[in-house]
Amino acid sequence: MIGFALLCLLILACEGTGAAAPEPSGKPKPGLPSSMAALGDSITAGYGSCPAYVACTRNSWSTGSSATVDSHYDRILAGNPTIKGQAHNYSVPGARAADLTGQAARAVSAKVGYVTILIGANDACAGQVQDMTAIGTFRTQIDAALAALKKGLPKARILVVSIPDVYRLWQVGHDDPAAVRAWDRGICPSMLARATSTADADADRRRRVDARIGAYNDALAAACRAYEKRCRWDGGGAHNVRFTLDLVNKTDYFHPNTAGQRELADATYPGRFTW
Repeated sequence: MIGFALLCLLILACEGTGAAAPEPSGKPKPGLPSSMAALGDSITAGYGSCPAYVACTRNSWSTGSSATVDSHYDRILAGNPTIKGQAHNYSVPGARAADLTGQAARAVSAKVGYVTILIGANDACAGQVQDMTAIGTFRTQIDAALAALKKGLPKARILVVSIPDVYRLWQVGHDDPAAVRAWDRGICPSMLARATSTADADADRRRRVDARIGAYNDALAAACRAYEKRCRWDGGGAHNVRFTLDLVNKTDYFHPNTAGQRELADATYPGRFTW
């Protein structure tokens, strides 16, 4: 009971951490959405970005309210006061592409005008390389989710975001003892297991996971193009973020901290909602 109470206090503390975004004033700038939803996995849920090792959506790059992150929501709010309180985060830690259609259904029910999608890291971060989601299956699952959004929210704008560079994370962290200890607890084993090994089999395994993430990103971009004019691809912006250990939390050395979440927001924010 004491442990549970302490966890509750930590969660409440993290939800109260960070200054709120300034209140917007004046008339809304044209073109900005008045509601939004975030779909995806633990990255978009802000997992590991608060003192308690749980989802912390206030720090999400997409819908977060923490001024430290300056999320898409906060940037839109600065120009459109009507979005206040209308940002929904339906991302779920551990989610894969197969789960995206269910999340899309929630966005449809909320009748939002803007949807962000970041999915695929868990499809690649399997227990073993052979357990990664097949590329064709991944594309089919993404297409199904986008079809649900197109049918249910034909006027909504969709942003599809690339999967961050997990191989880059291994490169910057495999010589750090604390990171290696964290990864040895089962963090993205297909890429990060035996992080210090220089054996050919381990090097080949990492290259195969890196290639699969590249193929997933190609599939995401192609699916967005097929959606036509209401979908925008981030152009590889999230994948190109040069993550360092200073941008991830010090518990699992994998999920972005608030600085990492801000980097993702910076790299993916559309700037102008012209599509």
